[in-house]
Amino acid sequence: MIYNDTIVALATPSGAGAVAIIRMSGKEAITIASNVFESVSGKDITKQKTHTIHLGTIVDGAKVYDQVLVSIFKNPHSYTGEDVIEISCHGSTFIQQQIIQLLLRKGCRMAQAGEFTLRSFLNGKLDLSQAEAVADLISSDNEASHQIAMQQMRGGFSSEISKLREELLNFASLIELELDFAEEDVEFADRTQFHDLLNRIEFVLKRLIDSFAVGNVIKNGIPVAIVGEPNVGKSTLLNALLNEERAIVSEIAGTTRDTIEDELVIGGIGFRFIDTAGIRETIDVVESIGIKKTFEKIEQAQVVILLLDAKELQVSGLKFQVEIEKIKNKFPQKPLIVIINKVDLLSINEVETIRQKLETLNLKLETISAKEKLGIDDLKNQLLSFVNTGALRNNETIVTNTRHYDSLLKALEEIQKVKFGLSSNLPSDLMAIDIRQALYYFGEITGEVTNDELLGNIFANFCIGK
Repeated sequence: MIYNDTIVALATPSGAGAVAIIRMSGKEAITIASNVFESVSGKDITKQKTHTIHLGTIVDGAKVYDQVLVSIFKNPHSYTGEDVIEISCHGSTFIQQQIIQLLLRKGCRMAQAGEFTLRSFLNGKLDLSQAEAVADLISSDNEASHQIAMQQMRGGFSSEISKLREELLNFASLIELELDFAEEDVEFADRTQFHDLLNRIEFVLKRLIDSFAVGNVIKNGIPVAIVGEPNVGKSTLLNALLNEERAIVSEIAGTTRDTIEDELVIGGIGFRFIDTAGIRETIDVVESIGIKKTFEKIEQAQVVILLLDAKELQVSGLKFQVEIEKIKNKFPQKPLIVIINKVDLLSINEVETIRQKLETLNLKLETISAKEKLGIDDLKNQLLSFVNTGALRNNETIVTNTRHYDSLLKALEEIQKVKFGLSSNLPSDLMAIDIRQALYYFGEITGEVTNDELLGNIFANFCIGK
């Protein structure tokens, strides 16, 4: 992939605002800018130093478009590794489009999605995992996902992978060298050291693979299903958590016919709350569809909140015990929080009696009043306790990218094949095949191994202008 032309795109969100930034990159970027820019001090920007900013106007002959600031970044000291010009103009959509159209007439081409970052990768400014982290950073909407993206963009993940790859490559070279002296039966690679290296690589790969379980939910938000019978206060709880009237609340049973979802950041972690239809026997066709969706959402959720009505619980405690056991048996791996709602309607003694009844189920119970917003903070703290953020606090590498996860799994499989070959005294030429495959999958992560289709898939998800 070689790009010789000059591209242009709006680098700020589309729409009107105070200012907008139009970005150009390519070998003609500075020349094209000089053809449309008149400095207030009469400077020729083709002769100015890199990383300087100049005030002037964008003109086309006698026509003046806007007063702007032009920033110059000369290769290789720019984001893309090419000459880059950024024009900061007023944020009128008309002005933005007029300047971009002018630059297109002067020789630019409209940038494709992610093309600036693609050029940065192709010019060696970023490796592939760092480039992907740019997109994650742009889309991060909470502290945890932001922290992971920053750590990856700074090269934490790629550095860890590159070290393993380099050490494995050194041993691979010695193994390959042995093949040239097969008749002399010479060993250049110390088998004991090689075994220790494989154990270390296997340990790191397993840790990175395990981190994906945490990283994936942090990146995409942790889905939490709020379930229970009709009228226990599920919609009221959702509204209390979000601190807004997101769901319709009514005394009529079966009001919620479909799932309602919204997101909330708690302690820097994103949670996606799902208010579901009440679970009960019904002949209503539409409500039945909603109840079916409820069980689908429980299947997708990472955490399940089962809401019980305190008043109903006094009357029929056994029925609720059966309801709890039903969800526990159907979804045994999912963390279940049992919440007694509407405790504001009961006395302290009545609440304590209910708590003692249900503690025999070995579940941690929460008592809340969603209507009065009592106990909501305790519930939020319990939700946070389900998330292992220790790795975040220790700045450990956390994998959030499905492509990286897949490559790590494949690399681990090849490393385990090499370990088996080593312990079985397989010939060096057979072990060399598995080592090459492991190196290939390491290279896929950082970009030593790429193809046009892979790059196209990755950068197609970027916004234009980045």
